[in-house]
Amino acid sequence: MKNVLILGANGQIARIVEKRVLVEQSDVHLTLFLRQKSRLANLADNSRVTLIDGNMTDYQAVKAAMHGQDIVYIAAVDHTPDNVITRNVIKASREQGVQRIIESSLLGLYNEVPGEYGRWNYQMVKSGLPAAVHADELLAQSGISYTTLRFPWLNDRDEIKYQLTHRNEPYVGVSGSRQSMADVIVKIIADPTFLANDSVGIADAATQGETRPVY
Repeated sequence: MKNVLILGANGQIARIVEKRVLVEQSDVHLTLFLRQKSRLANLADNSRVTLIDGNMTDYQAVKAAMHGQDIVYIAAVDHTPDNVITRNVIKASREQGVQRIIESSLLGLYNEVPGEYGRWNYQMVKSGLPAAVHADELLAQSGISYTTLRFPWLNDRDEIKYQLTHRNEPYVGVSGSRQSMADVIVKIIADPTFLANDSVGIADAATQGETRPVY
């Protein structure tokens, strides 16, 4: 079995990933780490799921959850002081031998979002941007195979439709569906070499040129 740990497992995108992996990837065991595991009680009887109560800022809890894992997905943007979440994951990955990290982030890390929308987005996210930028830097310097996922402004459309852009490329699109974000994560879980050691923007290219999010 491939062992996958999801930190922040009750998030909307995380829940989509969990549902799809359990249906599509029979060789994966999920360890789901969240503040109140009762929120995922519907999965408690699934033999391919382990539920853990915990806080991502608690290093010992993260380290214990990391034991025996192959991949960890941080299903939250790290806005914590001094990036304690990302630091905890990197340190625990080294100690527990975890080889693959996926982390949620946001668009605008590199001033890569063009035009009026880029200016508007910066104003909206600038308070949390330094921490997100530093989290990405910590992963890139960690020596562990990682992917930073630069999510756009999200919507709940059912369609899976997106274009990937890479570090140092202009971001294409302004919005995208949570289903699309989950699709990228599911693909990385299926093939951990996919997007390894990369920072990728994900958005619906059809929304390019809009000046505000598309819901």
